[in-house]
Amino acid sequence: MEKHNLTVVNEFILMGITHRRELQAPLFGLFLTIYVISVVGNLGLIILAKVDSRLQTPMYFFLKHLALTDLGYSTTVGPKMLASFVVEENTISYHLCATQGAFYIMFIISELFILSAMSYDRYVAICNPLLYPVIMSQRVCQVLMTIPYLYSTFVSLLVTIKIFSSSFCGYNVISHFYCDSLPLLSLLCSNTHEIELIILIFSVFNLMSSLLVVVMSYLLILAAIIRMNSAEGRHRAFSTCGSHLTVVTVFYGTLIFMYVQPESGHSFDADKVASIFYTLIIPMLNPLIYSLRNVDVKYAFHRIWKKLCSTFS
Repeated sequence: MEKHNLTVVNEFILMGITHRRELQAPLFGLFLTIYVISVVGNLGLIILAKVDSRLQTPMYFFLKHLALTDLGYSTTVGPKMLASFVVEENTISYHLCATQGAFYIMFIISELFILSAMSYDRYVAICNPLLYPVIMSQRVCQVLMTIPYLYSTFVSLLVTIKIFSSSFCGYNVISHFYCDSLPLLSLLCSNTHEIELIILIFSVFNLMSSLLVVVMSYLLILAAIIRMNSAEGRHRAFSTCGSHLTVVTVFYGTLIFMYVQPESGHSFDADKVASIFYTLIIPMLNPLIYSLRNVDVKYAFHRIWKKLCSTFS
């Protein structure tokens, strides 16, 4: 449809992941399994960090919020994506599309800064262990979480309002499986330069500022580990950071692949693959990484499991 042909858009059609019918059922089963594991894993971490007294530390405070954001953006996208495999026409209403996009942006930005806050927490724990309880007080931890939530809410509302207060041309097919900002921009009739500039500025700032905190924290941690005389101390320090470093590498690696690829190699198909990875795969991997590599989480799970078994036996 021509760009100047303005009509009111009441709903959008999401293209989904694939049109090949023979893949619909296997992909539905695969992604349903991944989503269920993600929900159970992240809810489990949230509950463990809340009820187990040994996990009432800054590290697990941040881990609880990481699980909350993982659960948030996977649930924002997952159920609607799963529905696309079983319906004839995968539509989403105008207002639900705006809501999905806003929550998705909010949770993704929050996760970036939660990961950087966790890096700072590990830096303080290893480089300033004696001052750790003072520096990472409960009040400081709450501030480090409140600011990202407020900031991410502001950015998500700004971008969403800018997009949905603009004029759509009537062509309502989104080349994605959720209401992402960039595919929506291609449907606008009005000049998108201002919105594109806003998205670019915030994307670069969010990625670079949070990544800078992560890199600086781990460089200082590495320097502190090298100065340690005890091999056991170095091993303990590495094991303390192992889970978080794995999560950071996977998450930032996927985002950098998505947003820093050259324009000539950019395609919505590549975006879909990357989006599947960080909207479904990463939220499933994070609780598994922390559960399998973290002794405290394993012990907390065993304690809760024993209590449940004794209660119902």
